[in-house]
Amino acid sequence: MNVNLTMLMDFYEFTMSNGFFCEGFSDKIAYFDIFFRKNPDDGGFAIMAGVEQAIEYLSNLRFEKEDIEYLRGKKIFSEEYLKYLENFKFSCDVWAIPEGTPIFPGEPIMIVRGPVIQAQLVETMLLLTINHQSLIATKANRIVRAAEGRPIMEFGSRRAQGAEAAILGARAAYIGGCVGTACAATDELYNVPALGTMAHSWIQLFDTEYDAFLAYARNYPENCTLLIDTYNVLKSGLPNAIKVFKEYLVPNGYRPKGVRIDSGDITYLSKKCREILDAEGFSDCAIVASNSLDEYIIRDMLIQGAQINSFGVGERLITSKSSPVFGGVYKLVAVEDKDGNVIPKIKISENVAKITTPGFKQVYRLYSMDSSKAIADVITMNDEVIDTDSYEIFDPEHTWKRKIVKDFYARPLLKQIFKNGKCVYDTPSIEVLREYCKLEVEGLWDEVKRFENPHTYYVDMSKKLWELKQKMLEECSL
Repeated sequence: MNVNLTMLMDFYEFTMSNGFFCEGFSDKIAYFDIFFRKNPDDGGFAIMAGVEQAIEYLSNLRFEKEDIEYLRGKKIFSEEYLKYLENFKFSCDVWAIPEGTPIFPGEPIMIVRGPVIQAQLVETMLLLTINHQSLIATKANRIVRAAEGRPIMEFGSRRAQGAEAAILGARAAYIGGCVGTACAATDELYNVPALGTMAHSWIQLFDTEYDAFLAYARNYPENCTLLIDTYNVLKSGLPNAIKVFKEYLVPNGYRPKGVRIDSGDITYLSKKCREILDAEGFSDCAIVASNSLDEYIIRDMLIQGAQINSFGVGERLITSKSSPVFGGVYKLVAVEDKDGNVIPKIKISENVAKITTPGFKQVYRLYSMDSSKAIADVITMNDEVIDTDSYEIFDPEHTWKRKIVKDFYARPLLKQIFKNGKCVYDTPSIEVLREYCKLEVEGLWDEVKRFENPHTYYVDMSKKLWELKQKMLEECSL
């Protein structure tokens, strides 16, 4: 969207960076990891999204005159620091896992390396971008998988938490597998197909339901989908729809696209509608369901025999209502000394889950040669190479759990997107990202994709990285 969002940050980013400047750390090189600790909805994985918007943000970083005046008015920042911000130029290196890739807790999904002031200032917006879109892409993918091949349309704009959340949430939902969105702005900006027909107000405006259906059929004969639950689905809506199909569409050489049900016991109503439509010669007429749907409701409807061809999903998708927070964090993991040597850093906590993994890292995904399914992810030091002849993986917490992996190939996941502040990454089209996501999810075992109690997909550490972390933990405990 090419909007300058440089000032969208937590205020402590300014207090810290001003302090760094005053302490002579302006040129100090630091490494920060973005990672998350828990999958949404207690699922088996999440979906990476938001990289394109992160690139747009980093490419447009600049402080305007009014921004500097705002900060000067706080009377706590040095004039030298404010002058530094006036001449701010982003020069960091950034790596990220591509959008559409399944991601797992604990592994770095984005790395920022550069002057500590710069790397610190971008924390808030990078987290906001990656957290939000990864959350919605993950929820969309769960809903798409629940539908078992039936199309899912994103219908949530009016319930999104703000305009940008509606637009970018629809983008993320498309990457996650939805076929389109009700949000026209997302189509205009990101080429996500805009879909939609009518609301109940269309039917109510006419003297009769039949008149409303007929008028819609006259205006959109090639894409005639009628909303049939304004008054009574079986006694009024469906009979009037069939009457219009027979009296107008068919005689003029058209076939109906579908009928939509937005309320009531949709499972029961869809079965009855299917029987009637088939008996009337409209077996090709689709039945669309919308309302407060999610993956659990859709799964149960299909188990109960619902005759639904596609679904429109709104508020529970665009807000990820059942799990509305993606807990990505941004942590310092290393610095460089004057000679360019990487010095690992660690954060320790009484809460074991909050202990960070130190160092400059890479993430490899190991795949079976036989099945092409993902076996495990391995976090390594950045300069390590996986030996694909034979490699031992082990659980970083329960180290007696070990496995020798053979007949596999390893793929590094983190790709460089910025070098010295310049974007070096070609963002794929939204269609390519959506297809890539589909193929990547297919590369996971079904057990990992269960909604309840999914199999734990292992994210292991290389021996070298594990030993580094243990050494630092021991040193800190002395």
